[in-house]
Amino acid sequence: MRRSVPASLVVTAPLVVTAALVAAACSTQSSSSADQIVLAEGQELGGYNPIAGYGELGVSPIYEGLYRPQASDDRRVPDLVAALAQSAPSRIGARQWRIVLRPDVRFSDGSAFDSADVVATYRAVRDPAVASEISTHFAPIVDVAPDGPRAVTVRLSTDADPTPYLLLGIVPSERVEARPASDWSLNTAPVGTGPYRLESLEPDQAVLVARDDRRGGSPGLKRIVYSYVPDDNTRAQRVAAGEIDGANLPPRLADSLGRQPDVSVVAARSADWRNVSLPAGNAFTADPQARLAMNQGVDRNAIVADVLAGKGAPASTPVADVYGAAFEPAAQYRLDRASAATTLDRAGWLPGPDGVRTRSGVRAEFTLLYNAQDTLRRDLAVAFAAAMKPLGVAVTPRGTSWDDIDSRLGTDAVILGGGETPYSIDSQVYDTLHTRVPDSSPYANPGDFTAPGLDRLLDDARAGAPGPADDERYRQIQRIYAAQPSSVFLAFLHHTYATRDSGWRHAAPILEPHSHGVAWGPWWDLESWRR
Repeated sequence: MRRSVPASLVVTAPLVVTAALVAAACSTQSSSSADQIVLAEGQELGGYNPIAGYGELGVSPIYEGLYRPQASDDRRVPDLVAALAQSAPSRIGARQWRIVLRPDVRFSDGSAFDSADVVATYRAVRDPAVASEISTHFAPIVDVAPDGPRAVTVRLSTDADPTPYLLLGIVPSERVEARPASDWSLNTAPVGTGPYRLESLEPDQAVLVARDDRRGGSPGLKRIVYSYVPDDNTRAQRVAAGEIDGANLPPRLADSLGRQPDVSVVAARSADWRNVSLPAGNAFTADPQARLAMNQGVDRNAIVADVLAGKGAPASTPVADVYGAAFEPAAQYRLDRASAATTLDRAGWLPGPDGVRTRSGVRAEFTLLYNAQDTLRRDLAVAFAAAMKPLGVAVTPRGTSWDDIDSRLGTDAVILGGGETPYSIDSQVYDTLHTRVPDSSPYANPGDFTAPGLDRLLDDARAGAPGPADDERYRQIQRIYAAQPSSVFLAFLHHTYATRDSGWRHAAPILEPHSHGVAWGPWWDLESWRR
């Protein structure tokens, strides 16, 4: 979700941090054992309910979806292969698909898996009474219905491939509750068909153990301990000391650990973007020409090099080059401060006596909010403000809480992140670029801006079947957006992780979504781990 706190960049006191890491590295042995690893999680433990967003993309040690991502590396959008489904969906009519389910699957509580569980899961995530924060991610699904106990039928509102919408972890129908998903018992007592079950949960530690009763046998890695360590420096020190085997870390902090012979740094590509959302309640940011000029005046390559320590890629739209034929190179902004100044001049925003532009007595200025606990967003806000100053645009970065940000999206700019469901290009762009729709997240296009024809093209692309015609629609979407942008995209992050060599072999990281932490990186497929 856009509110989650990602791996953040620490730029203060590097010599002190490095010295602490070196000292810690000499103090103890690795925490790993023959069949256990210990991982440091930066976010609070719990929240293990797929209907509330946990394991939404089929990546979870506890749950499985009908399909799951699979790729040999992070340089492309993963294939989506059968998990609880027995095979690929079969088209049975216009926008209708039939999916045969695997037999002999059981949940961790011993109950049998069947079509009723799939139907209950998907109807719950779309139920207004459940108030799922991810409900709009499944908007193309009209209905999921049983076709006997061993199959389901899926109806879509589009001609799209249904598999990107069928990754959600399936829960037992008996565990579905008629109240908001955030209050369900599954949040702290999860029940899934995945290879692990929750053995214990405390505020500072969660322990997963391999299931002995699962089809195909028990995983080789028998026990995973998640330790809640919210501070970046503390996580790094504990990796260096051998107290934990892996953690997600800010790029520069991860690099400092990489100098140890028994620690590897992994940088996984992602579709996780950061942008500056622009409010409709500010006269300057509400001007389409002002938004265009700000996009022209940002050096995205410098942001990647300086703020992300090279662990990222420039972003002009939410579409990265991993989308292949649907990616539009002509929609990428290049730094051009002269064009930015000309654009502002022509729009009537002229330099004032203090260097800040004005038009009709209105100053070209706004506040840029970011979550105060997230130092990466802080550094992006400071870098953006510095880039705007030579243009005569006054930007004031200010750290605050998400609760405060929620109430100010209409009047202040915000450093936001996205790319929660990147395995469908439709999901990557629709909520972000379309004008707001019923049940939209408050972070989906907060300014409610659009360009002429953009909404229609987004709707047509969503309705269309994958192929060259749809690829051209998405390229046109990017060109139209770039001519009249609604925000300022800055970068796609590479998520960085530090991991100790504990003698295990495992699958390489895949292209990651906005969500990360130790559920991803080297640990996204724990069932693949082998000695």
